[in-house]
This record gives sequence, C-alpha cells and structure tokens, in this order.
Amino acid sequence: MANIRIPMPLRKLTDDVDLVSTDAPTLGEAVDKLDHQYPGIKERICDEAGEIRRFVNIYVNGEDVRFLDGLRTPLGAAAEVSIVPAVAGGA
Repeated sequence: MANIRIPMPLRKLTDDVDLVSTDAPTLGEAVDKLDHQYPGIKERICDEAGEIRRFVNIYVNGEDVRFLDGLRTPLGAAAEVSIVPAVAGGA
C-alpha cells in the first residue's frame, strides 16, 4: 500500500485525515481514488487539463514527479507520496 501525506491546506477536504493509504498502481489512479473518497480534492491538485497544478508539488519517495512520469509515475507497494502546495511570501 502506498501512503499519501495530505498537507494541512487540504485536510479540510479529508476531515483532518493526514495520511491515506491506497493500492493504486500509479499516482494518477491514486489521485482518482483520493477524489472518490474525498470529493473535490482532485480539483485542488489537478488543473482543468488533468495535469498537476503549477503551484502543487508532488513527491514519490522524495523524487519530484515532474522529473519522473507525472501522474503516470508508478507507485510501489511501500511508496510514500507527499503533496506539497507551493508557499508564497517573503520578507
């Protein structure tokens, strides 16, 4: 089972659940399953074209999926998925 870490800004959609396990074979299928379980979360992660939003970073086992296979990135049995919304601001 792959584990998906839900960031604080998205936890209002998951009833404050911070870790979700899935048996999805790819990241895209994991996002679909996540959206089935927690409606509305996919639109926060993916744009209208179905691609990962520019301001959302997703890592599988510490690797940025933009440098892997994006939503087609395979998830192994013990994959750790981290969703990290970009943070803006400065001093």
